[in-house]
Amino acid sequence: MAGSGLAALASSVANIAWWQRNTSVRSIGPDKINQLRHVRFLKDRAHVEALMERHRHLLKPKFDAVLAQFDRYLGAIEEVSWTRPLGGYFIDLVTPPGCAKRTIALAKELGITLTAAGAAFPYGRDAEDRHIRIAPSFPSLEEISQAAQGIALALRTVLEERPR
Repeated sequence: MAGSGLAALASSVANIAWWQRNTSVRSIGPDKINQLRHVRFLKDRAHVEALMERHRHLLKPKFDAVLAQFDRYLGAIEEVSWTRPLGGYFIDLVTPPGCAKRTIALAKELGITLTAAGAAFPYGRDAEDRHIRIAPSFPSLEEISQAAQGIALALRTVLEERPR
């Protein structure tokens, strides 16, 4: 239920059965109160565009920091690529086949938390184990730069581990 918290119900078997019967039929619908909050906050197109501009000022330096580290440490590796998004919240780092999970594991050893390999795929299934989704929106700019360097060096390590 939108906007709700965590709840528990301790009761008799009969009362639990009654509860389940009466709460099992629900409609999936919008949270009208939250929609009203959005309408009041955003007001009109100009307010939405102003908010998005503020977001751009916060996010662009972080994305630029990731891209700079990837350019520096991965730019000369033909088998590796990444997106340069013009919007959104993610960079897709594409590794050679079979390298994404190991790269994420090595990054984790460095203290870098990433989503699971293939997270952007339906059911998280990246058959070739190639895709790492980078979300640089939350950490500080300094942390983002260090994390991007760590991810790039983890991937370079994975590439060195591969049999030749």
